[in-house]
Amino acid sequence: MNPKNNNGAAALVKAFETAGISKIFTLSGNHIMPVYDAIFDSKIDLIHTRHEGAAVHMADAWARLTGEIGIALVTGGPGHANAVSALYTAGMAESPVVLLSGHAPLGQLGKGAFQEMRQTDIAAPLTKASWACQKTEDIGNDIAKVIQIAKSGRPGPVHLSLPTDVLEAVWPESAVMPKASSFEAEPIHAQGSDISSVIEKLKQASKPLILTGPQMQSKAGKALQARLQETLGIPVVGMESPRGIGDPSLGVFAEILSQADCVLLLGKKVDFTLKFAQSPGFNKECLFLQIDPEAEEIKRAKNALGPRLVQSTISDIPSAIDQMLSLKIGANSAQSNWQKQVSEAITYQPPSWSKLPDSKGNLHPVQALAPLQAILDSHPDSVLISDGGEIGQWAQACLHAPNRVINGVAGSIGAGLPFATAASIAKPNTPIIAVMGDGTFGFHSAEIDTAVRYQLPFTLIVGNDAKWNAEYQIQVRDYGQDRTLGCELLPSRYEKVCEAFGGHGEHVDDSTQVLPAAKRALASKLPACINIMIDGLPAPNIKRS
Repeated sequence: MNPKNNNGAAALVKAFETAGISKIFTLSGNHIMPVYDAIFDSKIDLIHTRHEGAAVHMADAWARLTGEIGIALVTGGPGHANAVSALYTAGMAESPVVLLSGHAPLGQLGKGAFQEMRQTDIAAPLTKASWACQKTEDIGNDIAKVIQIAKSGRPGPVHLSLPTDVLEAVWPESAVMPKASSFEAEPIHAQGSDISSVIEKLKQASKPLILTGPQMQSKAGKALQARLQETLGIPVVGMESPRGIGDPSLGVFAEILSQADCVLLLGKKVDFTLKFAQSPGFNKECLFLQIDPEAEEIKRAKNALGPRLVQSTISDIPSAIDQMLSLKIGANSAQSNWQKQVSEAITYQPPSWSKLPDSKGNLHPVQALAPLQAILDSHPDSVLISDGGEIGQWAQACLHAPNRVINGVAGSIGAGLPFATAASIAKPNTPIIAVMGDGTFGFHSAEIDTAVRYQLPFTLIVGNDAKWNAEYQIQVRDYGQDRTLGCELLPSRYEKVCEAFGGHGEHVDDSTQVLPAAKRALASKLPACINIMIDGLPAPNIKRS
């Protein structure tokens, strides 16, 4: 700790260093100036954003792409309020994020302090835990605690408020900084016999499936899933989309899911994405097994499934997978045909998509997106970001990459630009394709400024249909073509906005020019926006032809 600045803020920075934190996503403000001063001479990078919500989104993407804790640091009061909404996206994505918010001095609470706000109460419903640091000597342990909670069990966001008088007070000589181990996740191990019993039941089934949730959809998580599938010979399917069993990136998985006779919920919640595990999504006779880190989630599954839930076990998911792999139970050859059927269902795409003729004007979403696969295939660590309503679903249907960050089960929109900015930091010198709608562009377009300042290249694809298309499709479907309201937008030149911030911009209305434009964007080594005019088609509902 710097003896010239021996205060709570310096202790906070020391805790960051002990935790191995290298990047903090932030927006400056009165209450956190002591932290900025203390961090000045450290090796920690502050990524200074244009909106507090964007800082949280960046921390979220950083966590998903690196496997490390994501830290967002914002000021108190309205700065904190701006940041809170982004916690929902991170929470539903099961992303380990810590929101640190400046806070009015403890000594002034109840007296009308500047930007005094019940911050912990506001953040509590969207976090695993939320509290305010009460004493300077608690700072180190509080930081260790928030990071540990965020990483443990089902990962998710945690909030800590930092009152300015706690940050500015002298660090007591008697205070002790936590050890590095205090920042690590606390594992939750199941009994070996419980894991063996789960596998035995899966092996006895004719058409078993293992479903995982958002936590396991990182590049590392998918690699672990692939090992599990290969070892057991049982299909393992990851789910993180708000479209659930109708997720376009899973092809015609919905058709095959209804044939399963035994399903292991490996951290996958029984919720709307599974249609609450009821028929016709699932066979009425299908049995369920569950491994989950949360007793409350197991209780919820029992309420939904009743006697069809034949076994539940508490464990964190990585530990459970490690235990399964350590048992070295070989694949069941009798189930190999089933595994092939599931794989073919998930990779299915309508043949008509590959037969679309070249066109000019408003392009079919497949024409606007499919050519970009060549960019994603050009690097073994490329990143696909999918944001927005209907266009986000088209992106997930058409494109794949080793790393994928989507708006997730939250179904929120607007995080695409912050996600792309953080991805460029997490995966330098890597192609990053971020697909978003024209409506979505408006949420955080100023983060192009952040990307330009930090020289962070990515290629932003705006599917421009001049409308809030997801809402438009709902209104057309439910109320009729003549009762659409509040959906229209202008066919704006979003690429010009990117150019104005110092990035690269292109406008495309010719299907043959999508890939050349993307290659030029990549070569520019700048934050780039390709504004593609598209037909406002509903998201694909894929069925076998």
